[in-house]
Order: sequence, then C-alpha cells, then structure tokens
Amino acid sequence: MVPGPEALPQVLPTDRLTASGKAVPELRVELRRIASYRNVGTVAGLWLTIAGLWAGAVWLDHPLGYLALFVLMGPIFARLAILGHEAAHRLLFRNKLANDLVGKWLLDYPAFVPFDVYRRSHLAHHKDEFGPNEPDIPLYSGYPILSASWRRKLVRDAVGISGWKNLKPLLMAMTSKSSRPFASRILGTQLVLWAGTWFLTGHWWLHPLCWLGPWMTVWRVLNRLRAIAEHGGMEQSSDRRCTTHSIRQSWPARFWIVPYRTGWHLAHHTDMGVPWRNLPGFHAELVAAGWVTPELEYPSYRAFWQACASAPELVADSSAV
Repeated sequence: MVPGPEALPQVLPTDRLTASGKAVPELRVELRRIASYRNVGTVAGLWLTIAGLWAGAVWLDHPLGYLALFVLMGPIFARLAILGHEAAHRLLFRNKLANDLVGKWLLDYPAFVPFDVYRRSHLAHHKDEFGPNEPDIPLYSGYPILSASWRRKLVRDAVGISGWKNLKPLLMAMTSKSSRPFASRILGTQLVLWAGTWFLTGHWWLHPLCWLGPWMTVWRVLNRLRAIAEHGGMEQSSDRRCTTHSIRQSWPARFWIVPYRTGWHLAHHTDMGVPWRNLPGFHAELVAAGWVTPELEYPSYRAFWQACASAPELVADSSAV
C-alpha cells in the first residue's frame, strides 16, 4: 500500500517548507501556536456532551435510549483518545502542568489509557515509524489482507474479544509493583465514574453497560479503522509519505473516527509539533507545495478500507489473519 514514485514528487525544499516537509521557521511559529484557552472550552464541551448524552438516556429510560448511548460512546472515546493524544504531545495547553493533569485525569484515565506509558510508546512510534522500536507494528503490518481476514478482525473487535485483550493486562498490572501505580489510577478513575453514575442515576449497571461495554466493543472497531487508515501497509522511510496515509476528510468520518482534525495525519507526522487546530492549514501548505498530490490521497475512508481488504487469495499472508 506504499505509494509509487509517480505519487512522490521531489519538490522540497520551497520558500515555505524545508527539505523534511516542516514549515520554515517564521511560518512554523504560527503553525505551532497552541490555543490553550480554546482547548479549555473543547475539553469542557466534550464533558458537557458526555453528561448530556447520559442524562438524555436516563431521562428516556428506554432500551433504545440506552442503545443509542452505547453506540455514541464509541465516538466519545475517540474524542477522549484524540485529546489525550494531543496532551501526550504537550500540545493541549502551553502550561505543562495543566496539560498533563488534564491529559491524565480528564482524558486518558477515563478512557483506560496509562498516560505516561502511552506518551513514551507514542513518541517512539513518531521517532521511526515501522522501525525496530515501533510499538504498534502488529496493528499496521501485513496489509492488504484477505477480505475474510478483515471481517474477522472487525468481528473480534465488535464482540469484545479485542477489548478483553486490552482490559486483561490492565487488571493484571495490579499484581505488579512497578505497574500498579499506573493501573490503580485508571481503575480508581473508573470506580469514581461508576460510583458517580450510580449515585446520580440509581442504576448500578449503567457504567459497566454503557461505559465499559462500548469501550470494549464499539471503540475497538472505530480505533482499528482509524489506526489502519493512518499507517496500514506502509513502510519504514524518512519520507513520511511512505509511512502515513493521506485520506480525504468528510463530516461523517470526522464525527465517527477522526475528530479534532486528526484525519490530517500525514501533516501530523510531518511535523508532530503542530497542534490539532492547525493541521488543515499545514496540510494545505503541503498540497500547495506539490508534496501531497492527488495520486497520494485516497478519496474516502471507504475506498481505503476496500483497498485494505483487497489482497489476492494466492498471495495474501495467512499470518495476518
């Protein structure tokens, strides 16, 4: 799935971009500007949305209302994860203490993510995608695959098998002295959320069903679809166009899987110091320079996923299933 030479014109540097694709210093200052106060509103707005969804479901007190909450918690976890990712890059707030406190307690721990561990592994991912220390290589390698294998992966995600594989290490971490501090913070946060929803709604089962349940199922599907769309089937290279896909953005995709402009992922990997609000502008610079070409870009996520599941029967790697 690596683009061919015709999609990779060598047009850098330009008067606005360096040889690596980063903006020249005077432009880079603007692109890397962190909108701290606006991000306060973004985080607050996300939690108000969560509260509103839960209050609406409880007010309706109908199976369809709880089903809607279950499904919509998938894109909510996407939002928690992406803002937590922004905090891991120290791009959420200019104040480092505020950035890390919010990233941990209001974004990552509610989403079952060990903030400090994730930061280390994620920065290793950025340092050398598909390199020897790439932490996510099992998720990205082997594409394209058979359509039957693609379906099996998504079914395992949808029914909670993948979710349990992610939850089990967190529970087991409580038995390890070195890992217990990370696990206890996450599980403690979940207990607070459980107790709070139980107290406010009178339903002890609501948190396990509509918080843990979607995290183990709906979110696992959405997370796989997004992650593969970022790097599936690419290769190690100093040219980020060979490590990271470029996919045309749409409103449905931005709602379900790539909120907060994270779909402009090639721009993010070209310069990981650019905050989420500025990624479309930076992407536009890459396009204007001729570095990102129409041949490089998939027209939609659906087209990309179809390409992911298009391996011929005779040459597909059976180890990828």
